[in-house]
Amino acid sequence: MSRSALWLTFAAATSIVLSIAAFNILMALALAALLFSGEPIRLPPIKLPLGIFLLLTVVAWIFSPDPWMDGMPQIRKFWIFFILLLVFSTLRSLLVLRWLFLAWAGLASIAALRGFVQFFTKVEQAHQAGIDLYQYYVAERITGFTSHWNTYAAEEMFALLVLAAMLLFGLRLRKSWIWILCGALMAVALYLGWTRAVWLATGAAGLYLVWFWKRWMVFCIPLLAVGAFFVSPVVLRERVTSMLRPQQVDSNTFRIIAWNAGIQMIEKHPLLGLGPEGPKYHFKEYVPADTWASRPPGFYEHLHNVYLQYAAERGIAALLVFFWLMIRILVDFGRGLRAMLPGPGDRRYLLHAGIAVVIAAMVEGVAEVNLGDSEVLTMFLVVIAAGYLALEKDLATVP
Repeated sequence: MSRSALWLTFAAATSIVLSIAAFNILMALALAALLFSGEPIRLPPIKLPLGIFLLLTVVAWIFSPDPWMDGMPQIRKFWIFFILLLVFSTLRSLLVLRWLFLAWAGLASIAALRGFVQFFTKVEQAHQAGIDLYQYYVAERITGFTSHWNTYAAEEMFALLVLAAMLLFGLRLRKSWIWILCGALMAVALYLGWTRAVWLATGAAGLYLVWFWKRWMVFCIPLLAVGAFFVSPVVLRERVTSMLRPQQVDSNTFRIIAWNAGIQMIEKHPLLGLGPEGPKYHFKEYVPADTWASRPPGFYEHLHNVYLQYAAERGIAALLVFFWLMIRILVDFGRGLRAMLPGPGDRRYLLHAGIAVVIAAMVEGVAEVNLGDSEVLTMFLVVIAAGYLALEKDLATVP
């Protein structure tokens, strides 16, 4: 049963790149196998801030206007956090963790190829319909095997960052050119995905990895970015410049509306917020009538900022605990790296990958409720659990 728990957890953590349904089934089987195995159930040292955050979520849910109708999706999402327990309890082998993240790279590369097909199909559709490609594609972006482009882009980003950390700080991989090719495919998929928050998050996390690899190369990255911009097709350059000069009254504007609404929610409900999912059901109440009447197209069911979302849903205290959790992870992984002897190794890349993923999640969270997405949250938790495993002295080198 112990071996079953290990490989079912491995399968669940791997399958998230392809299917949330498969992940849920495999995680349920893994949890059952772990419980029947008699093996100790372990949690990483973040259990205190994580537990308080989940407790404050429950309290906000109980005191929300209609807990049984509005907040249940977020309460049911507590299920996802079992992957943290499963990975930390069962995948206690550096080799198995390496296989897991290489599997992510391979599957994310397949998803990237699927995204390429989707992209060129949409280009052809826009051409045949005589529609401006930018206007058409911005609302119909590539999704890979997921249901939404934000999910797809974040999955590709996490898989790419872990692979990059492995290539830069881990032991040399056999046939490393294959994994470099996988990284290139994921990078192109991210570019074609047009998710600007993910671009910025990947850039920030990538700068961190390069800085601790070869610092002089950090100064080459802006030159490479500028070069990539000028050799890109016009429509891709327009998407880059839309961060400052939108091509239409688009997400730049509706995000400002969402952020202002979130600030109003927090000011009126600072202690417990509106309850999980509350902003979705009360959004219109916090937008001026004239602004709502002339609102631009956009998704007005969350606040497009994970920090405002948590504070508006669960109160300012919950947001502060969330910051405590993220900072605790960064501090723990940073201390672990400083305590290591120089040289490449599996523990080193796992800790660098964990820090890079936290940086990426926090940067992207400025413009998206990224950790509210089950697939994105799952991958985030898997990387964090792996990072804390790297700090364990008794971790095995074989499965």
